[in-house]
Parts: sequence; structure tokens; C-alpha cells
Amino acid sequence: MNTISYPLERLLTLFKQQKTATMSELKVALQTNVTMTIFRKLKQLDYLSSCSHSGKYYSLKRLIKFNDNGYCFVNSILFSIHPTLKKTIKILIQNSHQGYTALEIEKKLTIKPNESVMQLVNENGITRKKIRGSYVYFSIDSNEMRRQELFRKNNTADTFKLDDMHPDVLMNEIKASIVIFFSLLNEKQRRLYAGLESLKIGRGGDRFISGLLGLNINTVNKGRNELLRDTVSIDTTIRKPGGGRKIITKKKSLNHRKD
Repeated sequence: MNTISYPLERLLTLFKQQKTATMSELKVALQTNVTMTIFRKLKQLDYLSSCSHSGKYYSLKRLIKFNDNGYCFVNSILFSIHPTLKKTIKILIQNSHQGYTALEIEKKLTIKPNESVMQLVNENGITRKKIRGSYVYFSIDSNEMRRQELFRKNNTADTFKLDDMHPDVLMNEIKASIVIFFSLLNEKQRRLYAGLESLKIGRGGDRFISGLLGLNINTVNKGRNELLRDTVSIDTTIRKPGGGRKIITKKKSLNHRKD
């Protein structure tokens, strides 16, 4: 009895030509109608099935360049290095700067994530908060969640540039307020606050803020880069040990009498 041979090169040629393929296309290339035969060959090639399009497309890991979150679009088809769509969404949320709404995830992945995010919430894989009427999904890590929430609230708040102030708000009063608030901060907070104000201004912000606050322009630049690169460690402790109001000892008044 002759054994039928199914060369892997046929599948490799197909994938190199079009990068993705359906099961029917793979069967034609391999000249077989047996699905299990296709899967045995795909396993040897380290394959992936698509996260979108009901998983009906296949590709090879060697042909895909994934982004930092581990997914990629090939011919408008979503593939992920992670084993499931749910895992892909979890990593996407964990690595985000300000969390994601379901609509934002859908725009990034071109697939409705509602079922996956609800499963992740129920499994404590991510957290969910309602901000300005919309549910936003954040990392389960408390420190990272706090960071993401701060970014989210800052970006959705009404921001302004100093040069765009309305006439009824005096420029000098704004500058004075910035300087007063700046004087209340410690060294690290001053650097980060200066970087934040520079970001609000945009181009030329480092020079403007350094002149306004009397800081070295490199210090402003460093604070801005720390915020942009998300390298700031958030310390929820407000006071240092021993901080706070000093204990006041009530003094007794002595009445001196003249003899």
C-alpha cells in the first residue's frame, strides 16, 4: 500500500504568497479533504488562527511582526501572539496609559470586545470604573490603575494653553498662581509639575516654564519626559514619617505677685 505524501512546502508557498489562508485554501494547496491532516501540518509550521473573522483564517508566526501588545493585522485580519482574544484584550488594557472603553478597544482591534471584557471583570483580570458616563477598563494592579485613571481624567478634562486665555482671566494672575503652587511642592513634584505645564503649552513650553519658574530648562525637559515615558512611581503616601502638625504643649501662665 502506497503512503500519500503531503509536502509542507506547498503550505509554505501559499503562506509566503498571501500570508493568510482559509481551511479550504489550505486543502486545495495540500490536495486533501481531511481537516486533521491540515492541522497536523500546520502544527509543524507553528501556526496561528485569527482572533477576528470567527477564527477562520490561518497564518504563520514567522511571517507576522507583532506590536508591543502582541497583536498585528495581516490583510485586515487580527492575529495575536496570545492564546485568546480575551488574553489579548487584557494585555492591551494592562499596557495602556489611560485604560480603554469598549468602543476604544473595538476601534483598535476592529472587533466587539464586550463579552471578553465582562468575563475579565468577573474573573478579576481587569477593573472597571465609570468616568463621565462611560465605563473605562483599567489594569487590576492598584498602582497602575491609579496611574491610568489619572491620565484618563487629565486627558478628558478641559485643558488650555496660556496664550488662549479669555480676556476676563488675567495672564499675570495665572502666572502668579502657577508660581505660588510650584513653591509648595518638593523637588520631585516641582520637576514633574513643570513638565506637565510645559506639555500643556506645547512647542516652546520648556523654555517658557523654565523662565517663569526659574528652573534649568533641562529640569523641565526631564520632568516632561518622565511623564511622557510613564516612568513616574506613584506614592500614595502624603506625609513623610513624623510629618503633620507639630504637637502644641499648653504652657501654664504664672501669676507673679509683688510683695
